[in-house]
Amino acid sequence: MTRKRTVNLMRNQEADWSPEGRVQVLEHLKNGTTQWDMIVVGGGITGAGIYREAARLGLNVLLLEQRDFAWGTSSRSSKMVHGGLRYLGSGQFGLANDSVKERQNLMNELPGLVNPLPFMMGHYKGVFPGPWIFNKLLAIYDFMAGKRYRKYFNKGIRDFLVPGMNTQNLLGATQFSDAVTDDARLVMRVLHDGNADGGTAVNYVKAVDTLKASASEKVSGLKIEDQVSGEQFEVTAKVVINATGTWTDELRRTLGQKNVIRPLRGSHLVVPFWRLPSAFTVSFFHAKDKRPVFVFPWEGVTVIGTTDLDHKQNPSEESSITQVEVDYLLAAANAQFPDVNLLAHDVRATWSGVRPVVSKNQDKTADASEPNKPSDEKREHAVWDDQGLISVAGGKLTTYRLIALDVLQKAAPYVSTLASKLKQSSRKEKGTSHFKPSFLVSNFIELSSELKKRLLGRYGHHTQTLLSHAQSLENDYQKVGSTDTLWAELSWSCQHETVQHLDDLLLRRTRIGLLLDNGAEAEFYGIKNVCQKYLAWDDAMWTSELKRYQSIIKNHYSLPERE
Repeated sequence: MTRKRTVNLMRNQEADWSPEGRVQVLEHLKNGTTQWDMIVVGGGITGAGIYREAARLGLNVLLLEQRDFAWGTSSRSSKMVHGGLRYLGSGQFGLANDSVKERQNLMNELPGLVNPLPFMMGHYKGVFPGPWIFNKLLAIYDFMAGKRYRKYFNKGIRDFLVPGMNTQNLLGATQFSDAVTDDARLVMRVLHDGNADGGTAVNYVKAVDTLKASASEKVSGLKIEDQVSGEQFEVTAKVVINATGTWTDELRRTLGQKNVIRPLRGSHLVVPFWRLPSAFTVSFFHAKDKRPVFVFPWEGVTVIGTTDLDHKQNPSEESSITQVEVDYLLAAANAQFPDVNLLAHDVRATWSGVRPVVSKNQDKTADASEPNKPSDEKREHAVWDDQGLISVAGGKLTTYRLIALDVLQKAAPYVSTLASKLKQSSRKEKGTSHFKPSFLVSNFIELSSELKKRLLGRYGHHTQTLLSHAQSLENDYQKVGSTDTLWAELSWSCQHETVQHLDDLLLRRTRIGLLLDNGAEAEFYGIKNVCQKYLAWDDAMWTSELKRYQSIIKNHYSLPERE
Protein backbone atom coordinates (compact mmCIF):
# COMPACT_ATOMS: atom_id res chain seq x y z
CA MET A 1 0.00 0.00 0.00
CA THR A 2 1.39 3.38 -0.92
CA ARG A 3 1.80 6.23 1.55
CA LYS A 4 -1.04 8.21 -0.10
CA ARG A 5 -3.38 5.23 0.06
CA THR A 6 -2.55 4.68 3.76
CA VAL A 7 -3.28 8.29 4.69
CA ASN A 8 -6.56 8.33 2.76
CA LEU A 9 -7.66 5.10 4.39
CA MET A 10 -7.07 6.56 7.86
CA ARG A 11 -8.85 9.81 6.99
CA ASN A 12 -11.98 8.09 5.65
CA GLN A 13 -12.89 6.40 8.90
CA GLU A 14 -13.21 7.59 12.45
CA ALA A 15 -10.22 6.89 14.70
CA ASP A 16 -10.32 3.47 16.32
CA TRP A 17 -10.27 3.98 20.09
CA SER A 18 -11.05 0.36 20.89
CA PRO A 19 -8.71 -1.55 23.23
CA GLU A 20 -6.91 -2.88 20.14
CA GLY A 21 -7.00 0.37 18.17
CA ARG A 22 -4.13 2.08 19.96
CA VAL A 23 -1.74 -0.75 19.05
CA GLN A 24 -2.72 -0.45 15.39
CA VAL A 25 -2.14 3.32 15.38
CA LEU A 26 1.29 2.89 16.96
CA GLU A 27 2.23 0.26 14.37
CA HIS A 28 1.30 2.72 11.65
CA LEU A 29 3.38 5.48 13.28
CA LYS A 30 6.38 3.18 13.63
CA ASN A 31 6.28 2.46 9.90
CA GLY A 32 7.26 6.09 9.37
CA THR A 33 5.53 6.21 5.98
CA THR A 34 3.33 9.25 6.68
CA GLN A 35 4.40 12.86 6.77
CA TRP A 36 1.60 14.54 8.65
CA ASP A 37 0.41 18.02 7.80
CA MET A 38 0.40 18.77 11.51
CA ILE A 39 1.35 17.09 14.77
CA VAL A 40 -0.29 18.48 17.91
CA VAL A 41 1.47 17.68 21.18
CA GLY A 42 -0.84 17.89 24.19
CA GLY A 43 -4.26 16.35 24.81
CA GLY A 44 -5.80 19.03 27.02
CA ILE A 45 -8.51 21.43 25.87
CA THR A 46 -6.07 23.65 23.94
CA GLY A 47 -4.50 20.78 22.02
CA ALA A 48 -7.88 19.14 21.47
CA GLY A 49 -9.28 22.39 20.09
CA ILE A 50 -6.38 22.79 17.64
CA TYR A 51 -6.72 19.14 16.62
CA ARG A 52 -10.43 19.44 15.93
CA GLU A 53 -10.13 22.68 13.95
CA ALA A 54 -7.25 21.26 11.89
CA ALA A 55 -9.16 18.06 11.13
CA ARG A 56 -12.32 20.03 10.32
CA LEU A 57 -10.31 22.01 7.75
CA GLY A 58 -9.12 18.80 6.11
CA LEU A 59 -5.56 18.58 7.42
CA ASN A 60 -3.93 15.22 8.02
CA VAL A 61 -3.39 15.76 11.75
CA LEU A 62 -1.94 13.64 14.54
CA LEU A 63 -2.38 14.41 18.26
CA LEU A 64 -0.04 12.96 20.89
CA GLU A 65 -0.63 13.04 24.66
CA GLN A 66 2.11 11.93 27.06
CA ARG A 67 -0.35 10.79 29.75
CA ASP A 68 -4.10 10.46 29.32
CA PHE A 69 -6.31 12.92 27.49
CA ALA A 70 -7.20 15.81 29.85
CA TRP A 71 -4.79 14.39 32.44
CA GLY A 72 -3.43 17.80 33.40
CA THR A 73 -5.22 21.08 33.96
CA SER A 74 -8.11 20.19 31.67
CA SER A 75 -9.58 17.67 34.10
CA ARG A 76 -8.75 19.73 37.20
CA SER A 77 -10.02 23.21 36.38
CA SER A 78 -12.79 25.02 38.26
CA LYS A 79 -15.26 23.60 35.69
CA MET A 80 -16.56 27.06 34.86
CA VAL A 81 -17.07 28.41 31.36
CA HIS A 82 -16.56 32.07 32.19
CA GLY A 83 -17.67 34.88 29.95
CA GLY A 84 -14.77 37.13 30.90
CA LEU A 85 -16.14 39.36 33.65
CA ARG A 86 -12.59 39.81 34.92
CA TYR A 87 -11.50 41.07 31.50
CA LEU A 88 -14.42 43.48 31.42
CA GLY A 89 -13.47 44.89 34.82
CA SER A 90 -9.94 45.61 33.60
CA GLY A 91 -11.12 47.34 30.44
CA GLN A 92 -10.35 44.50 28.00
CA PHE A 93 -13.68 44.80 26.20
CA GLY A 94 -12.69 42.91 23.05
CA LEU A 95 -11.45 39.92 25.00
CA ALA A 96 -14.52 39.96 27.25
CA ASN A 97 -16.82 40.12 24.23
CA ASP A 98 -15.08 37.15 22.62
CA SER A 99 -15.39 35.15 25.84
CA VAL A 100 -19.08 35.93 26.25
CA LYS A 101 -19.81 34.95 22.64
CA GLU A 102 -17.92 31.67 23.02
CA ARG A 103 -19.74 30.93 26.26
CA GLN A 104 -23.09 31.45 24.54
CA ASN A 105 -22.03 29.31 21.56
CA LEU A 106 -21.02 26.43 23.82
CA MET A 107 -24.25 26.58 25.83
CA ASN A 108 -26.30 26.64 22.62
CA GLU A 109 -24.44 23.79 20.91
CA LEU A 110 -23.62 21.52 23.88
CA PRO A 111 -26.63 21.61 26.23
CA GLY A 112 -26.20 18.90 28.82
CA LEU A 113 -22.42 19.36 28.84
CA VAL A 114 -22.08 23.15 29.03
CA ASN A 115 -24.97 24.42 31.13
CA PRO A 116 -26.03 27.80 32.53
CA LEU A 117 -24.79 28.35 36.08
CA PRO A 118 -26.41 31.13 38.11
CA PHE A 119 -24.10 33.15 40.35
CA MET A 120 -24.94 35.13 43.46
CA MET A 121 -22.61 37.80 44.78
CA GLY A 122 -23.31 39.56 48.06
CA HIS A 123 -22.50 43.23 48.51
CA TYR A 124 -21.21 44.17 51.95
CA LYS A 125 -20.84 47.57 53.49
CA GLY A 126 -17.38 49.00 52.80
CA VAL A 127 -16.41 46.15 50.44
CA PHE A 128 -15.74 46.77 46.72
CA PRO A 129 -17.57 46.42 44.38
CA GLY A 130 -20.82 47.94 45.53
CA PRO A 131 -24.13 46.99 43.94
CA TRP A 132 -24.37 50.06 41.69
CA ILE A 133 -21.02 49.72 39.94
CA PHE A 134 -21.28 45.93 39.76
CA ASN A 135 -24.66 46.05 38.10
CA LYS A 136 -23.38 48.63 35.58
CA LEU A 137 -20.60 46.20 34.70
CA LEU A 138 -23.09 43.38 34.35
CA ALA A 139 -25.26 45.50 32.06
CA ILE A 140 -22.37 45.49 29.55
CA TYR A 141 -21.84 41.78 30.18
CA ASP A 142 -25.48 40.98 29.40
CA PHE A 143 -25.45 43.25 26.34
CA MET A 144 -22.57 41.21 24.92
CA ALA A 145 -24.50 37.99 25.60
CA GLY A 146 -27.68 39.37 24.00
CA LYS A 147 -29.67 38.31 27.05
CA ARG A 148 -30.37 39.81 30.45
CA TYR A 149 -29.27 37.58 33.32
CA ARG A 150 -28.67 40.10 36.13
CA LYS A 151 -31.07 40.65 39.00
CA TYR A 152 -30.60 42.56 42.22
CA PHE A 153 -32.05 41.48 45.59
CA ASN A 154 -32.08 43.39 48.86
CA LYS A 155 -34.20 41.03 50.95
CA GLY A 156 -34.96 37.35 51.37
CA ILE A 157 -31.38 36.43 50.51
CA ARG A 158 -30.57 34.20 53.48
CA ASP A 159 -34.09 32.85 53.91
CA PHE A 160 -34.93 31.95 50.31
CA LEU A 161 -32.06 32.41 47.86
CA VAL A 162 -28.86 31.31 49.61
CA PRO A 163 -29.69 29.66 52.94
CA GLY A 164 -27.04 30.23 55.59
CA MET A 165 -25.24 33.02 53.74
CA ASN A 166 -23.46 35.59 55.90
CA THR A 167 -25.75 38.62 56.24
CA GLN A 168 -23.65 40.77 58.57
CA ASN A 169 -23.35 44.21 56.92
CA LEU A 170 -25.03 42.78 53.80
CA LEU A 171 -26.50 45.48 51.56
CA GLY A 172 -27.94 43.14 48.95
CA ALA A 173 -26.95 40.53 46.39
CA THR A 174 -26.68 40.42 42.61
CA GLN A 175 -27.54 37.38 40.53
CA PHE A 176 -25.80 36.90 37.20
CA SER A 177 -24.88 33.95 35.01
CA ASP A 178 -21.97 32.09 33.49
CA ALA A 179 -21.76 28.39 32.68
CA VAL A 180 -20.41 25.14 34.07
CA THR A 181 -19.09 21.98 32.42
CA ASP A 182 -17.39 18.68 33.00
CA ASP A 183 -14.01 19.79 31.66
CA ALA A 184 -12.62 16.32 30.97
CA ARG A 185 -15.75 15.30 29.07
CA LEU A 186 -15.56 18.53 27.07
CA VAL A 187 -12.05 17.56 26.01
CA MET A 188 -13.27 14.12 25.00
CA ARG A 189 -16.19 15.59 23.03
CA VAL A 190 -13.83 17.88 21.13
CA LEU A 191 -11.44 15.00 20.43
CA HIS A 192 -14.28 12.79 19.20
CA ASP A 193 -15.27 15.49 16.73
CA GLY A 194 -11.67 15.67 15.52
CA ASN A 195 -11.66 11.90 15.10
CA ALA A 196 -14.90 12.04 13.12
CA ASP A 197 -13.26 14.51 10.71
CA GLY A 198 -10.35 12.16 10.05
CA GLY A 199 -7.81 13.06 12.74
CA THR A 200 -5.71 10.53 14.65
CA ALA A 201 -5.26 10.96 18.41
CA VAL A 202 -3.32 8.66 20.70
CA ASN A 203 -2.66 8.84 24.44
CA TYR A 204 0.37 7.75 26.49
CA VAL A 205 2.85 8.78 23.78
CA LYS A 206 5.44 11.37 24.80
CA ALA A 207 7.32 13.80 22.57
CA VAL A 208 10.89 13.53 23.86
CA ASP A 209 12.74 15.68 21.29
CA THR A 210 12.32 17.80 18.18
CA LEU A 211 13.77 16.73 14.83
CA LYS A 212 15.77 19.07 12.58
CA ALA A 213 18.05 18.33 9.65
CA SER A 214 20.43 21.04 10.86
CA ALA A 215 20.58 23.87 13.38
CA SER A 216 19.46 26.42 10.80
CA GLU A 217 16.53 24.43 9.40
CA LYS A 218 12.94 24.21 10.60
CA VAL A 219 11.53 21.53 12.86
CA SER A 220 10.58 18.54 10.72
CA GLY A 221 9.05 16.23 13.31
CA LEU A 222 9.48 14.58 16.68
CA LYS A 223 11.17 11.71 18.42
CA ILE A 224 8.41 10.07 20.45
CA GLU A 225 8.16 7.35 23.07
CA ASP A 226 5.31 4.95 23.75
CA GLN A 227 4.79 5.23 27.52
CA VAL A 228 3.32 1.72 27.68
CA SER A 229 6.10 -0.23 25.92
CA GLY A 230 8.98 2.25 26.23
CA GLU A 231 9.70 2.00 22.51
CA GLN A 232 10.98 5.12 20.72
CA PHE A 233 10.55 6.11 17.08
CA GLU A 234 10.20 9.20 14.88
CA VAL A 235 7.31 10.95 13.16
CA THR A 236 7.52 13.80 10.64
CA ALA A 237 5.23 16.73 9.85
CA LYS A 238 5.08 20.02 8.01
CA VAL A 239 4.50 21.79 11.32
CA VAL A 240 4.50 20.78 15.00
CA ILE A 241 2.20 22.39 17.57
CA ASN A 242 3.32 22.47 21.20
CA ALA A 243 0.13 22.71 23.29
CA THR A 244 1.46 21.04 26.43
CA GLY A 245 0.40 23.61 28.99
CA THR A 246 2.58 23.41 32.08
CA TRP A 247 5.18 21.48 30.06
CA THR A 248 5.44 24.07 27.25
CA ASP A 249 9.02 24.97 28.13
CA GLU A 250 10.26 21.37 27.81
CA LEU A 251 9.93 21.17 24.02
CA ARG A 252 11.00 24.80 23.53
CA ARG A 253 14.21 24.11 25.48
CA THR A 254 15.21 21.51 22.87
CA LEU A 255 15.54 24.49 20.52
CA GLY A 256 17.47 26.61 23.01
CA GLN A 257 14.54 28.79 24.08
CA LYS A 258 14.18 30.27 27.57
CA ASN A 259 11.44 29.39 30.04
CA VAL A 260 8.26 31.44 29.86
CA ILE A 261 5.78 29.48 31.96
CA ARG A 262 4.95 30.27 35.57
CA PRO A 263 2.93 27.29 36.87
CA LEU A 264 0.24 28.34 39.33
CA ARG A 265 -1.78 25.84 41.36
CA GLY A 266 -5.49 26.11 41.98
CA SER A 267 -6.96 23.63 44.47
CA HIS A 268 -10.53 22.64 45.31
CA LEU A 269 -12.48 20.81 47.99
CA VAL A 270 -15.45 18.53 47.31
CA VAL A 271 -18.07 18.12 50.05
CA PRO A 272 -21.44 16.34 50.01
CA PHE A 273 -24.19 18.61 48.77
CA TRP A 274 -26.25 18.17 51.94
CA ARG A 275 -23.41 19.68 54.00
CA LEU A 276 -23.37 22.90 51.97
CA PRO A 277 -26.40 23.10 49.66
CA SER A 278 -26.78 25.98 47.22
CA ALA A 279 -28.64 26.49 43.97
CA PHE A 280 -26.14 29.21 43.01
CA THR A 281 -22.45 29.65 42.66
CA VAL A 282 -21.81 31.96 45.60
CA SER A 283 -18.98 34.36 44.74
CA PHE A 284 -17.19 36.30 47.47
CA PHE A 285 -13.79 37.61 48.54
CA HIS A 286 -11.58 35.78 51.03
CA ALA A 287 -11.05 37.78 54.21
CA LYS A 288 -7.35 36.90 54.27
CA ASP A 289 -6.16 38.17 50.88
CA LYS A 290 -9.29 39.59 49.16
CA ARG A 291 -9.07 37.01 46.38
CA PRO A 292 -12.33 35.81 44.77
CA VAL A 293 -13.51 32.41 46.02
CA PHE A 294 -16.47 30.32 44.87
CA VAL A 295 -18.79 27.77 46.42
CA PHE A 296 -20.72 26.05 43.65
CA PRO A 297 -22.88 23.00 42.88
CA TRP A 298 -21.39 20.47 40.46
CA GLU A 299 -22.52 16.96 39.55
CA GLY A 300 -24.50 16.50 42.77
CA VAL A 301 -21.77 17.71 45.15
CA THR A 302 -20.57 21.11 46.32
CA VAL A 303 -17.15 22.44 45.33
CA ILE A 304 -15.11 25.08 47.15
CA GLY A 305 -12.34 26.77 45.20
CA THR A 306 -9.92 28.01 44.29
CA THR A 307 -6.44 28.89 45.47
CA ASP A 308 -3.75 30.64 43.40
CA LEU A 309 -0.20 29.70 44.40
CA ASP A 310 3.14 29.10 42.75
CA HIS A 311 3.37 25.39 42.01
CA LYS A 312 6.65 24.00 43.34
CA GLN A 313 5.72 20.32 43.29
CA ASN A 314 7.30 17.78 40.92
CA PRO A 315 5.87 18.56 37.45
CA SER A 316 6.06 14.90 36.43
CA GLU A 317 3.57 13.96 39.17
CA GLU A 318 -0.06 14.89 39.64
CA SER A 319 -0.51 18.07 41.61
CA SER A 320 -1.86 17.84 45.16
CA ILE A 321 -3.56 20.13 47.64
CA THR A 322 -1.56 21.25 50.68
CA GLN A 323 -2.76 21.68 54.24
CA VAL A 324 -2.39 25.45 53.92
CA GLU A 325 -4.82 25.38 50.99
CA VAL A 326 -7.27 23.14 52.84
CA ASP A 327 -7.34 25.53 55.80
CA TYR A 328 -7.69 28.53 53.44
CA LEU A 329 -10.70 27.07 51.62
CA LEU A 330 -12.46 25.80 54.74
CA ALA A 331 -12.01 29.21 56.37
CA ALA A 332 -13.53 30.87 53.31
CA ALA A 333 -16.59 28.61 53.25
CA ASN A 334 -17.17 28.90 56.99
CA ALA A 335 -16.91 32.70 56.87
CA GLN A 336 -19.47 32.95 54.08
CA PHE A 337 -21.73 30.27 55.63
CA PRO A 338 -21.14 30.77 59.37
CA ASP A 339 -23.67 28.17 60.54
CA VAL A 340 -22.30 25.31 58.42
CA ASN A 341 -19.11 24.67 60.44
CA LEU A 342 -17.39 22.59 57.80
CA LEU A 343 -14.56 20.41 59.08
CA ALA A 344 -11.84 18.45 57.35
CA HIS A 345 -13.71 15.16 57.76
CA ASP A 346 -16.56 16.58 55.68
CA VAL A 347 -14.31 16.69 52.62
CA ARG A 348 -15.09 13.86 50.19
CA ALA A 349 -12.32 14.58 47.68
CA THR A 350 -9.93 17.26 46.45
CA TRP A 351 -8.35 18.20 43.17
CA SER A 352 -5.54 20.54 42.17
CA GLY A 353 -4.89 21.89 38.71
CA VAL A 354 -1.85 23.80 37.47
CA ARG A 355 -2.43 26.85 35.30
CA PRO A 356 0.27 27.37 32.64
CA VAL A 357 0.41 31.15 32.99
CA VAL A 358 2.74 33.09 30.71
CA SER A 359 4.79 35.21 33.10
CA LYS A 360 5.23 38.94 32.74
CA ASN A 361 8.95 38.30 33.23
CA GLN A 362 9.45 36.01 30.24
CA ASP A 363 13.22 36.29 30.29
CA LYS A 364 13.46 34.69 33.71
CA THR A 365 14.09 31.05 34.36
CA ALA A 366 11.54 28.96 36.23
CA ASP A 367 13.47 29.10 39.49
CA ALA A 368 13.95 32.86 39.46
CA SER A 369 12.15 34.96 42.05
CA GLU A 370 8.91 36.53 40.86
CA PRO A 371 8.16 39.99 42.25
CA ASN A 372 4.48 39.98 41.36
CA LYS A 373 1.72 38.01 43.08
CA PRO A 374 0.27 34.97 41.28
CA SER A 375 -3.13 36.65 40.98
CA ASP A 376 -1.49 39.65 39.26
CA GLU A 377 -0.37 37.55 36.29
CA LYS A 378 -2.40 37.97 33.12
CA ARG A 379 -4.29 34.91 31.89
CA GLU A 380 -4.24 35.68 28.15
CA HIS A 381 -2.69 33.16 25.80
CA ALA A 382 0.53 33.66 23.86
CA VAL A 383 1.81 31.97 20.69
CA TRP A 384 5.46 31.57 19.57
CA ASP A 385 6.99 30.27 16.37
CA ASP A 386 10.37 28.65 16.99
CA GLN A 387 11.48 27.46 13.54
CA GLY A 388 8.32 25.49 12.85
CA LEU A 389 7.57 24.54 16.44
CA ILE A 390 4.45 26.59 17.19
CA SER A 391 3.96 26.84 20.96
CA VAL A 392 0.87 28.13 22.73
CA ALA A 393 0.23 28.64 26.43
CA GLY A 394 -2.09 30.54 28.72
CA GLY A 395 -5.68 31.43 27.95
CA LYS A 396 -8.84 29.97 29.40
CA LEU A 397 -11.17 27.05 28.89
CA THR A 398 -13.96 29.21 27.42
CA THR A 399 -11.95 30.56 24.51
CA TYR A 400 -10.12 27.38 23.51
CA ARG A 401 -11.56 27.54 19.96
CA LEU A 402 -10.37 31.10 19.40
CA ILE A 403 -6.94 30.10 20.73
CA ALA A 404 -6.92 27.21 18.26
CA LEU A 405 -7.67 29.54 15.36
CA ASP A 406 -4.84 31.87 16.43
CA VAL A 407 -2.45 28.92 16.46
CA LEU A 408 -3.57 27.75 13.03
CA GLN A 409 -3.01 31.24 11.64
CA LYS A 410 0.52 31.10 13.00
CA ALA A 411 1.03 27.66 11.45
CA ALA A 412 -0.38 28.64 8.05
CA PRO A 413 2.99 29.52 6.41
CA TYR A 414 4.09 25.89 6.87
CA VAL A 415 0.98 24.22 5.36
CA SER A 416 0.27 25.48 1.85
CA THR A 417 -3.52 25.15 1.88
CA LEU A 418 -4.18 26.25 5.43
CA ALA A 419 -4.42 30.02 4.97
CA SER A 420 -7.10 29.77 2.26
CA LYS A 421 -9.06 27.18 4.25
CA LEU A 422 -9.06 29.40 7.33
CA LYS A 423 -10.27 32.32 5.25
CA GLN A 424 -13.11 30.32 3.71
CA SER A 425 -14.13 28.89 7.08
CA SER A 426 -14.27 32.30 8.78
CA ARG A 427 -16.63 33.58 6.07
CA LYS A 428 -18.98 30.62 6.26
CA GLU A 429 -19.25 29.86 9.95
CA LYS A 430 -19.47 32.93 12.15
CA GLY A 431 -21.25 32.70 15.49
CA THR A 432 -20.70 28.98 15.98
CA SER A 433 -18.38 26.64 17.85
CA HIS A 434 -18.71 24.14 14.98
CA PHE A 435 -20.24 21.26 16.96
CA LYS A 436 -22.42 19.09 14.80
CA PRO A 437 -26.05 18.63 15.96
CA SER A 438 -26.68 15.28 17.63
CA PHE A 439 -30.00 13.44 17.66
CA LEU A 440 -31.42 10.15 18.87
CA VAL A 441 -33.12 7.97 16.27
CA SER A 442 -34.95 5.92 18.92
CA ASN A 443 -37.16 7.57 21.54
CA PHE A 444 -35.76 5.74 24.58
CA ILE A 445 -38.97 6.72 26.36
CA GLU A 446 -37.78 5.14 29.61
CA LEU A 447 -35.18 7.91 29.97
CA SER A 448 -35.87 11.45 31.14
CA SER A 449 -35.34 14.33 28.73
CA GLU A 450 -32.65 15.71 31.06
CA LEU A 451 -30.69 12.45 30.99
CA LYS A 452 -30.90 12.27 27.21
CA LYS A 453 -29.71 15.87 26.95
CA ARG A 454 -26.84 15.11 29.33
CA LEU A 455 -25.72 12.12 27.28
CA LEU A 456 -26.05 13.90 23.93
CA GLY A 457 -23.90 16.73 25.27
CA ARG A 458 -21.19 14.37 26.44
CA TYR A 459 -21.15 11.79 23.66
CA GLY A 460 -22.61 13.52 20.61
CA HIS A 461 -23.40 11.18 17.73
CA HIS A 462 -22.13 8.23 19.79
CA THR A 463 -25.08 8.53 22.20
CA GLN A 464 -27.32 6.33 20.05
CA THR A 465 -24.76 3.51 20.16
CA LEU A 466 -24.18 3.96 23.88
CA LEU A 467 -27.88 3.76 24.73
CA SER A 468 -28.53 0.86 22.35
CA HIS A 469 -25.68 -0.98 24.05
CA ALA A 470 -27.17 -0.13 27.46
CA GLN A 471 -30.40 -1.90 26.51
CA SER A 472 -28.46 -5.15 26.18
CA LEU A 473 -26.89 -4.92 29.65
CA GLU A 474 -28.30 -6.49 32.78
CA ASN A 475 -27.96 -3.22 34.70
CA ASP A 476 -29.54 -1.38 31.75
CA TYR A 477 -29.74 2.35 32.60
CA GLN A 478 -28.79 2.09 36.26
CA LYS A 479 -26.72 4.88 37.76
CA VAL A 480 -23.45 4.38 39.60
CA GLY A 481 -24.07 5.04 43.28
CA SER A 482 -25.57 8.49 43.92
CA THR A 483 -24.14 9.99 40.71
CA ASP A 484 -25.87 10.69 37.39
CA THR A 485 -23.34 8.46 35.59
CA LEU A 486 -24.77 5.32 34.00
CA TRP A 487 -23.02 2.00 34.25
CA ALA A 488 -23.40 1.91 30.48
CA GLU A 489 -21.08 4.92 30.21
CA LEU A 490 -18.28 2.97 31.88
CA SER A 491 -18.68 -0.03 29.62
CA TRP A 492 -18.95 2.14 26.48
CA SER A 493 -15.86 4.16 27.42
CA CYS A 494 -13.86 0.98 27.94
CA GLN A 495 -14.75 -0.11 24.41
CA HIS A 496 -14.49 3.21 22.58
CA GLU A 497 -12.31 5.72 24.48
CA THR A 498 -8.82 4.18 24.61
CA VAL A 499 -8.85 3.53 28.37
CA GLN A 500 -5.40 2.34 29.47
CA HIS A 501 -5.63 2.67 33.26
CA LEU A 502 -8.31 2.63 35.93
CA ASP A 503 -7.84 6.32 36.69
CA ASP A 504 -8.54 7.11 33.02
CA LEU A 505 -11.98 5.58 33.50
CA LEU A 506 -12.89 6.85 36.98
CA LEU A 507 -11.27 10.31 37.04
CA ARG A 508 -11.60 11.50 33.41
CA ARG A 509 -13.97 9.44 31.21
CA THR A 510 -16.34 9.56 34.18
CA ARG A 511 -15.92 11.54 37.42
CA ILE A 512 -17.17 8.98 39.91
CA GLY A 513 -13.75 8.85 41.58
CA LEU A 514 -14.32 12.45 42.70
CA LEU A 515 -18.04 12.22 43.39
CA LEU A 516 -18.19 9.10 45.57
CA ASP A 517 -16.43 8.37 48.86
CA ASN A 518 -12.88 7.02 48.76
CA GLY A 519 -12.63 7.17 45.00
CA ALA A 520 -15.88 5.16 44.51
CA GLU A 521 -14.64 2.32 46.71
CA ALA A 522 -18.15 0.94 47.27
CA GLU A 523 -18.51 0.35 43.52
CA PHE A 524 -15.22 -1.47 42.92
CA TYR A 525 -16.86 -4.88 42.47
CA GLY A 526 -19.05 -3.67 39.61
CA ILE A 527 -16.20 -1.66 38.09
CA LYS A 528 -13.99 -4.74 38.17
CA ASN A 529 -16.59 -6.69 36.18
CA VAL A 530 -16.78 -3.93 33.56
CA CYS A 531 -13.00 -3.72 33.18
CA GLN A 532 -12.53 -7.45 32.98
CA LYS A 533 -15.29 -7.83 30.40
CA TYR A 534 -14.37 -4.97 28.07
CA LEU A 535 -10.63 -4.44 28.69
CA ALA A 536 -9.79 -8.13 29.13
CA TRP A 537 -8.03 -7.49 32.45
CA ASP A 538 -7.33 -10.69 34.38
CA ASP A 539 -7.32 -10.74 38.20
CA ALA A 540 -3.64 -9.85 38.39
CA MET A 541 -4.12 -6.86 36.07
CA TRP A 542 -7.15 -5.67 38.03
CA THR A 543 -5.25 -5.94 41.31
CA SER A 544 -2.33 -3.98 39.89
CA GLU A 545 -4.57 -1.25 38.46
CA LEU A 546 -6.61 -0.98 41.64
CA LYS A 547 -3.46 -0.57 43.73
CA ARG A 548 -2.20 2.11 41.35
CA TYR A 549 -5.54 3.92 41.38
CA GLN A 550 -5.90 3.87 45.16
CA SER A 551 -2.41 5.33 45.48
CA ILE A 552 -3.38 8.18 43.12
CA ILE A 553 -6.56 8.86 45.09
CA LYS A 554 -4.70 8.88 48.40
CA ASN A 555 -1.79 11.05 47.28
CA HIS A 556 -3.48 13.49 44.89
CA TYR A 557 -7.26 13.57 45.40
CA SER A 558 -7.59 13.30 49.17
CA LEU A 559 -6.72 15.49 52.12
CA PRO A 560 -2.99 15.63 52.84
CA GLU A 561 -1.79 13.68 55.83
CA ARG A 562 -1.00 15.93 58.78
CA GLU A 563 2.58 15.64 59.92
